[in-house]
Amino acid sequence: MVTKEQARLALQEAVKALKAKDAEGAYTWAKRAAQADPTLEDAWLILARVSKPEMSIKFVEQALKLDPQSENARKGMAWARKRLQEEKKAQALQAKPIVARAPTKPPKQKKKRSPLLWVGGFVLVCLLVGVVWAAGASPAFALFGSLSTPTSVPTQQYWSQATLAKPTYTPSPTATFTSTPTYTPTPTFTPTSTPTNTPSPTLTFTPTNTPKPTKTPLPTNTPKPPPPTAAPPKSYGEGVHWIEVDLSDQRLYAWSGDTLVRSFVVSTGTWQTPTITGTFSVYLKLTSTTMSGPGYYLENVPYTMYFSGDYGIHGTYWHSNFGTPMSHGCVNMYTPDAEWLYNFSPYGTKVYVHN
Repeated sequence: MVTKEQARLALQEAVKALKAKDAEGAYTWAKRAAQADPTLEDAWLILARVSKPEMSIKFVEQALKLDPQSENARKGMAWARKRLQEEKKAQALQAKPIVARAPTKPPKQKKKRSPLLWVGGFVLVCLLVGVVWAAGASPAFALFGSLSTPTSVPTQQYWSQATLAKPTYTPSPTATFTSTPTYTPTPTFTPTSTPTNTPSPTLTFTPTNTPKPTKTPLPTNTPKPPPPTAAPPKSYGEGVHWIEVDLSDQRLYAWSGDTLVRSFVVSTGTWQTPTITGTFSVYLKLTSTTMSGPGYYLENVPYTMYFSGDYGIHGTYWHSNFGTPMSHGCVNMYTPDAEWLYNFSPYGTKVYVHN
């Protein structure tokens, strides 16, 4: 039977595992401490520290049931609720699609008319006027203007050899306007901000001032010979419920005083991990729990009743070979049978185990 001293030692191991950042080890030791002594507030707080947000709130609620005025439990509840809210916000933010906005183009600027355009137009007009004036004053133009008018009587013409000076025309340079390229701004890339996950605040665990344990070796999984079988009870009184486990026949009997109510086929511990014998009392009842040890890890074990340390009676979903020793020390039952016995047995129900 696990004593409170052993529960306190398990709590110390849970604290060491938590400081070493061994979440699984901290969970296992804290669970053993809470099962052995459910009044240990620190065990529930350590379970809350290394569990998911939903389970953290449930474990802190267990601590608050022990002491509603506990400062550590209140801080733990505030931390667990804030952690759950931040996790929901992060999930919502990750689910929301990010729409990238197209870069906006700056409005096109109107082209300013260069003053050179006006100057070029003025020069062109001047050139045209000069050409017209030069055409009227040139000898060729005068030659065409002095042509004789034809008459009905031909008039004798007298010709003389003369030398006419031919005018030379030098072309005036024409102003050529080169278009100036208009600068088109390149669209600027606008980076899209990426949400940053804000780390959750870390719960600061404040251990209670407990004396340092002496170097007492913790119990190992080496099979020990069962203690002497206790004498069968004479009677617990009329109508009082109690349980009998017969290891030789692999059967469990539910009694009400001296009246046998029901009997069941069960599976108890093997020769390597035997079920302890003696008279005990049911000290913890859980409709669902997690059990772990060397070589096994079982979640959602139904209708569990602990009667001595880690030894308990519970439903079984991982095998159906009842009538044969199969367990690590617990009493395995069909799940419907375990549910019936769970409702039949209140806290403090006597459990008599014998060969």
